[in-house]
Amino acid sequence: METAAFETDLSLFKYDNLEQLPPAYRDLDEDERTERIEAALAELGDDVVVLGHNYQRREIVEHADFIGDSYQLSKEAANADADYVIFGGVTFMAESADIITDDDQTVILPSMEASCPMAGMAEALQVDAAWAELTAETDERIIPITYMNSYADLKAFCAEQGGLVCTSSNAHKAFEYAFEHGDKVLFLPDKHLGENTAHRLGMAEETAEWDPWDPESDAETAADHDIILWEGYCQVHERFRVEHIEQIREKHPDANVVVHPECRREVVEAADVTGSTSTICETIENADPGETWAIGTEIHLTNHLSRWHPEVNVLPLCGDACMDCNAMRQIDPNYLTWVLEELTEGRERNVIEVAPEEKELAQVALDRMLEI
Repeated sequence: METAAFETDLSLFKYDNLEQLPPAYRDLDEDERTERIEAALAELGDDVVVLGHNYQRREIVEHADFIGDSYQLSKEAANADADYVIFGGVTFMAESADIITDDDQTVILPSMEASCPMAGMAEALQVDAAWAELTAETDERIIPITYMNSYADLKAFCAEQGGLVCTSSNAHKAFEYAFEHGDKVLFLPDKHLGENTAHRLGMAEETAEWDPWDPESDAETAADHDIILWEGYCQVHERFRVEHIEQIREKHPDANVVVHPECRREVVEAADVTGSTSTICETIENADPGETWAIGTEIHLTNHLSRWHPEVNVLPLCGDACMDCNAMRQIDPNYLTWVLEELTEGRERNVIEVAPEEKELAQVALDRMLEI
C-alpha cells in the first residue's frame, strides 16, 4: 500500500487544511477497499461523479466514471448533474473543475497532499515580482500565458493582464493570440512546453528564460526578447533523455517513439510523434497490431495503454527508470474509500473551493482559450 502517512511540510502545499488519513483506513487490502468503494458509490448513485486522470494508478481509474486529461475531465464534471465531483488528480485540476462547474456542485480532492510541483514553481508572489521587473524594462505590451498546469490565482493574474490559459494541444494558438494582442509573451510555468511551442512557430531565437529563484536574473535582457520562458518544469517529463530513445531503437529497431511536449527540446526533436496525453492515447489506439511504441510520459498512462491495447507492444521510454508522478501518487485508493464513505454519512472532506473573485477572473482566462 502507498498511503501518504508520513510527516509533511505544510509549506509545500497551497492548501493548509490537510487531513491525515484516519488510522482505520490505512491498512485496507485491495479486495476490502474495492468492495467498500463500490458500496459507497452504489449508495451515492448519481449524486457523485468520479474523475480519474490518465496518470492515476489502476486502483483509481477502475472506479472512475471518466478517464482523461485535466481539462477534459473538468468539462465532464461540468456536464454532469452530480452534486459531488471526486477528482482523482492534483490540486490545480480540482481548482479548474471548481471554476467551470456549477455553484451547487462540490469538488473534492481525496488527498490535499496531491499538489503539483510544477504548479508550485510559479507562485503568485513570485509572478507579481517578476511582472513588475519585466514590465519596467519595456514599453511594449507583454501578454502572460499560463499552462493549464497552474493554480487558479495564476490563471486569474493572466486574465487581469490580458492573457489566457492554454493546454499542451493549443499552446501555439495561445501564442498566436498573444502576439495579435500584444508584443511579447511571458509563458508560465513550463519552460519546455514554451520552448517547444516557440520552435513550432519558428521563434526559437526569440526566447529568453526567467529564473525567479536567481536574484541575478536580468530583467532587461529577458524583456528584450519576444518570448520569456518561466523557469519551471515537470519533474516526470524532464527525466527523459535522447539516450533513452537511442537505447529503445537499438533494442527495438522497429520501435516508434511518442513523447509529451513537456519533455526537453532535444527529446521532442528525436521522437517520431509529440503530443498531449490525448494525442498519446490516440496514437496507441490507432496503431496497427504488432507495432511497437515507446512512450515518454508518466508511467501509469503507459501501463494503462499496455493493458487497454494488448495488441500493441507498448513500452516505457526509459524502461525501469521511468517514474510516476509523486503528486498523483498521493491519491491513494484508501483516501478515495475514506472521502466516499464520509459522503455517505453526509460529511464533506477535502473540498476545493476557489475564491469568487479569483474564480471569475480565471474563467475569463479559460474563456479566451476557448475562443481560439
